[in-house]
Amino acid sequence: MLVCASLSSQAAEPPPVFVLNSLDATVSVIEPKGWTEKLRIPTGKEPHHLYLTPDEQSLIVANSAGDSLTFLNPRTADVQRVVYGIIDPYHLRFSPDMKWFVTAGNRLNHVDLYRWDGKEPKLVKRIPTGKTPSHIWIDGKSTTAYVSMQDSDELIAVDLATQTIRWRTATGPMPADIFGLHDGKTLLVGLTGSDGVQVFDVAGTQPKLVGKIPTGKGAHAFRSAGDGRSVFVSNRVANTISRIDLQTLQVTDTYPVPGGPDCMDVSADGKTLYVTSRWAKKLSVVDLASRKVVRQVNVGRSPHGVWTLDHAKS
Repeated sequence: MLVCASLSSQAAEPPPVFVLNSLDATVSVIEPKGWTEKLRIPTGKEPHHLYLTPDEQSLIVANSAGDSLTFLNPRTADVQRVVYGIIDPYHLRFSPDMKWFVTAGNRLNHVDLYRWDGKEPKLVKRIPTGKTPSHIWIDGKSTTAYVSMQDSDELIAVDLATQTIRWRTATGPMPADIFGLHDGKTLLVGLTGSDGVQVFDVAGTQPKLVGKIPTGKGAHAFRSAGDGRSVFVSNRVANTISRIDLQTLQVTDTYPVPGGPDCMDVSADGKTLYVTSRWAKKLSVVDLASRKVVRQVNVGRSPHGVWTLDHAKS
């Protein structure tokens, strides 16, 4: 393991790329000019996902089996603090109005709703769910949190005002990430146990399954391309990334990425895709124009979340 050291002296450099090594309980900090791993930061057990705080001053790493959150400086990678007592935070998301902080308890089958005052999360309600809550999407009005149930093959809608489950509906096998379109009524759900993305209309009182987009086996995580017109989905088993047109809801491009591609981020100029290769212990860097992996960086075991401050807007 690399010796842990501060990057504060390099604050003027481009912000680092962070990769969560879920089985090593560390974060790899990668310098994006030379594409070298500068250090690894210890975290709690099983860091899987990460999210920027509303004030953009902290990057939160959710340590699901460590029941904790590690706050990092997104520009320097310094550890700011650790918050304990956050039970099983597998996936996490802030509501667009920045008042709610929601976590999915993957191993303990619950969703936690926290109020966020800008400093500390305060638990409001713990809601029992189906089996293995996986990913969260919150609508643009900050009224509903949609959560996929990986092992009971469901999608649920949580009413944030009443802290209750509004509805639940069946999905295909092993639903994972969720992506909401700007129309406010359409959700895309990746099916890790299948070969594509289901499309749900959630405008009414009950959801409607309206289609499926074939992408590749193991459809898992989404990342907006940052152009307002398309979204990427990783196909872990097929070892590909698909680009979906948000107007036609069809695949317009496919990029081969080895090693079980999982989470993604997009460079600020929209030209480069950063992908964690889950089974290969690498970060893969994809040039979108040539559709090729142009470099890979060695990281820890089971790399999952990836993020950099210098990214395209969602």
